[in-house]
Amino acid sequence: MSEDRMLKSDSEWKRILPPDVYRVTRQNGTEPPFTGKYHDYKEKGIYVCANCGNELFSSKAKFDSGTGWPSFTAVVSEKSVKSEVDETGGMVRTAVLCKRCDAHLGHVFSDRPPPTGLRYCMNSIALNFIPHGVIKTPR
Repeated sequence: MSEDRMLKSDSEWKRILPPDVYRVTRQNGTEPPFTGKYHDYKEKGIYVCANCGNELFSSKAKFDSGTGWPSFTAVVSEKSVKSEVDETGGMVRTAVLCKRCDAHLGHVFSDRPPPTGLRYCMNSIALNFIPHGVIKTPR
């Protein structure tokens, strides 16, 4: 996890990200349920931000929520993400953003049992996966 901020202009992000990743992570989009590459993924490792490589979630915290998106009970560190109120679509939710680059990752809900009571419901397209044993290359 990196605490170094990665700030780029919107035009820079648009130039370097694939259009579908840009739509979800920079324009607060959502991928359709059950379509993302990680919704049913079971390998062991770390999920990182698809925009900047910031470490976000451990596979140990991943669970099948039945929602069609990869879901986690906890973040790697509270320094990894930040949240903000999302009032789009006629709902009030809590959006989860990468603390390093402000990428929109998904939403967090407080509808799960202890110990955390949380369900971090993320877009697969906002994540990359690094298997255990693979060294992460700094950006």
